[in-house]
Amino acid sequence: MNIVLCVDDDAITLMLCTATIKNAQFSEEIITLFNGQEAIEFYECLFQKILNGESIISPHLIILDLNMPLVSGWEFLDEFMEKYYPSFRHTKVVILSSTVDPRDKERAKQYPIVIDFFSKPITKEILFSITPKLKVIG
Repeated sequence: MNIVLCVDDDAITLMLCTATIKNAQFSEEIITLFNGQEAIEFYECLFQKILNGESIISPHLIILDLNMPLVSGWEFLDEFMEKYYPSFRHTKVVILSSTVDPRDKERAKQYPIVIDFFSKPITKEILFSITPKLKVIG
């Protein structure tokens, strides 16, 4: 695993996500963003670099919250699929949310880049459970 992008509006969740990923030796590079708007801006920047002929290294995994201000996880997924997916097909998403609505899990299955859905908080066990899915799909 090269780069992991964690997107969540809660600073404690981001801190826990970073610590868990590092402790599990899942990735050495972790990028944290506070909402879907920041994630869209991040991918727009990468996309522009690609258009300018620059080589980039982009996240292979996004750990995404759903309920965030400005731009929700769902809105980010819609924008990513519409605009950025063709350039970042290797990127996979794991939803990590506090939602209890079973319709959210069903909705997540509609996105081909979403490989799993978990309740917060992140754990080493979650990371280890998604590793085979990243290798098979990636």
